[in-house]
Amino acid sequence: MNLYGVKAIYLFEMARAWRTLLQSVASPVISTSLYFIVFGSAIGSRMAQVDGVSYGAFIVPGLVMLSLLTQSISNASFGIYFPKFVGTIYEILSAPVSPFEIVAGYVGAAASKSIILGAIILATARLFVTFEIAHPLWMVAFLVLTAVTFSLFGFIIGIWADNFEKLQLVPLLIVTPLTFLGGSFYSIHMLSPLWQKVTLFNPVVYLISGFRWSFYGVSDVGVGISLGMTLVFLGICLGLVWWIFRSGYRLKA
Repeated sequence: MNLYGVKAIYLFEMARAWRTLLQSVASPVISTSLYFIVFGSAIGSRMAQVDGVSYGAFIVPGLVMLSLLTQSISNASFGIYFPKFVGTIYEILSAPVSPFEIVAGYVGAAASKSIILGAIILATARLFVTFEIAHPLWMVAFLVLTAVTFSLFGFIIGIWADNFEKLQLVPLLIVTPLTFLGGSFYSIHMLSPLWQKVTLFNPVVYLISGFRWSFYGVSDVGVGISLGMTLVFLGICLGLVWWIFRSGYRLKA
């Protein structure tokens, strides 16, 4: 295990985040604050409780997960795409670091940035609503597991993309809509029976449901199912990353 190689990649990616604080931290926090103002204060004051939780507090896990998913994908995809774009990826591939160490450096940095951002958003949410965390250890576990899983997914997107447009295609057209339709701002039990069944095909539902359960002990689907679906998606991403390095897909001429 070349820890020096992993550390070099990790610290380089983390340093890039500190150089772009407005884009990496300030922008997602301001966007999330606006959601709290619009949905939590304006709309929440006119809505009854959802599953016994005030609406302002109910949307906290969904908003954290929304930022976590989008930022994990964005950080990881850009982190590996930029070396491809400028050509330094060949230096990394020829260096004495294994594919596992390369992935650990890039994905670890992307997940770390997302987890830090999630913690900042949770702290910001305290300024708008009062909420409790019923299962803090499970909350941290879901936070870390989701950040790592979607950072791996972002890493795959960064390898697949061959231009900046494709880099933003999946997060904007697929992940963000699925997150909005995955129960970020509502419980799927509020939908008609038909749409409840359709929504269960949305994988983000399980992530948000499990994360919300760690806060309030209520969920749209069983917490065991949520955890299992997250682990399945993690396994799929690991398998795809393994295949990419084994085949050299878009890494080697």
